[in-house]
Amino acid sequence: MSKFISIGIVFLFVACSFQQAELKRWEAYDETTEIEANANHPIKRMRYKRIQSQHTDRNTFFAPFKKDLLGFTEEDHNSLKPLILEQDILKIQQHVQNGSLTYEQLCLFYIYRMYKYENNPKTYLNALITLNPEILSQARMRDKNRKEDLSHPLYGMPILLKDNINATPMATTAGAAAFKENIPSEDAFLVKKLREKGALILGKVNLSEWAYYFCQGCPLGYSALGGQTLNPYGRRQFETGGSSSGSGVAVAANYAVAAIGSETSGSILSPSGKNSVVGLKPTIGAISRSGVVPISSSLDTAGPMTKSVLDTAILMHALVAEDPTDSYSFTTTPISYQNLEATSLKGKRLGLIRPFEEDSLMQQAVFKLKEAGAEVVSYNPPEVSMDQFRKLLDVDMRADLPKYIEKHASKSLVFDSVQDIVAFNIKDSLLHAPYGQGIFLRITKETLSQEDFSKTKKILMKNAKRYFEEPMKAYDLDAVISIDNRTASYAAAAHYPAMGVPMGFTTSGQPQNLTIITPSRTEQHLLELGAAFERLMQARKTPELYK
Repeated sequence: MSKFISIGIVFLFVACSFQQAELKRWEAYDETTEIEANANHPIKRMRYKRIQSQHTDRNTFFAPFKKDLLGFTEEDHNSLKPLILEQDILKIQQHVQNGSLTYEQLCLFYIYRMYKYENNPKTYLNALITLNPEILSQARMRDKNRKEDLSHPLYGMPILLKDNINATPMATTAGAAAFKENIPSEDAFLVKKLREKGALILGKVNLSEWAYYFCQGCPLGYSALGGQTLNPYGRRQFETGGSSSGSGVAVAANYAVAAIGSETSGSILSPSGKNSVVGLKPTIGAISRSGVVPISSSLDTAGPMTKSVLDTAILMHALVAEDPTDSYSFTTTPISYQNLEATSLKGKRLGLIRPFEEDSLMQQAVFKLKEAGAEVVSYNPPEVSMDQFRKLLDVDMRADLPKYIEKHASKSLVFDSVQDIVAFNIKDSLLHAPYGQGIFLRITKETLSQEDFSKTKKILMKNAKRYFEEPMKAYDLDAVISIDNRTASYAAAAHYPAMGVPMGFTTSGQPQNLTIITPSRTEQHLLELGAAFERLMQARKTPELYK
């Protein structure tokens, strides 16, 4: 009898060991109650129809890392927190250099955090679309080849990309079901620049589908493939901003060292403000757009989204490069990330657009700016016509998306145009486009060519430039200050760089950024102003649930 009991104990032990060797699986749940709870949200576009993705199984994100995750514990995670959480790139590199941390541990720390929070129905943010299955083996190679004198601070640093940026071996989906199998043959130019500096591409993050130029009045941060991105400072309470929603959310929750977003008009500035991260929209052409799914070749740009101005400067140093295949690309003076801690606001003249004076956080920021020796000049901006802005986007996307498909997409894609994608979505609109595809439908009716629209575009861009240039000359300003993405369309059409830096939280707990805008090709000046403001405010806080 005892022999059978012993055998039973052995079988039980083996069975338990087998169960312990399985990762916790995500199970889709009935979200009806959550959707009903948001049905009367004061912001109409937060009245969700769907939260979870019906296209993507998030268990596939973590399957390549099963063995490593099973060997990484909550104790390991907590012991590494002081070395990684909210640390800037230079501090993380110091920990690697002194032997306290490896690049493999750094990547596994972030993968574990995503596994921990994204697999929990109470904490998931729908930040991810995919992870790079080769990331840990690449990190081990960085550890093996590391030298004491690093070639660049980005060496070994895991970076997340908005999923409209090509990066092998992952698909580039723009969040759309139609592009689910769009696996390009080569990296975007900007990704090549990151890899040249030794950076690691950790994965792809969610976004407002087609960079929020697809459906009308739909939620920010929703895509068919990624589901509804949620704000870590208030899940289903606050908007995530968009369209670089996953980039902002992932950085805020410390899912990576930094992320790359993209902006046509507000798509970096908006989610940066809503998630208390630093976001820089550069001058058009400073960073290559080759291999990035477009809205507008006239206005599109990629840009860094980070937890500090220093990290933003480090990423800009790596990303700024001339691309001969990008018509707006230009050669610029290299960005410096050195000595940002020595910058000052004393004597700087900052123009404040008068309607923003009423904002309570802006009032606090202005008080501190003046205390630091800056002069803040309130003014009413010139009235300029921007009524052709939407038309510019329609004309450009109609022409530019087919160019991306021809030059940079997977050769197996069966789509050649916006019309093709509209037709695909109509086959199952509830699954592919639950909020409709009103903008895409409008684009299909557009008849003007880019050449036909060129004269109107020049007038539009001249007007936008005048919106900033006139007051900057009249009041001898170093920069204009704004809030989040509230002047984004003007900065976009003027080709003026803009950077959002955390300035605090509203009484309800929602983050908000001060946005600094300077003339074209003055990113270094912008970074210096931002660094000084960041030191003054020290406003960023980690979301409570993700500490």
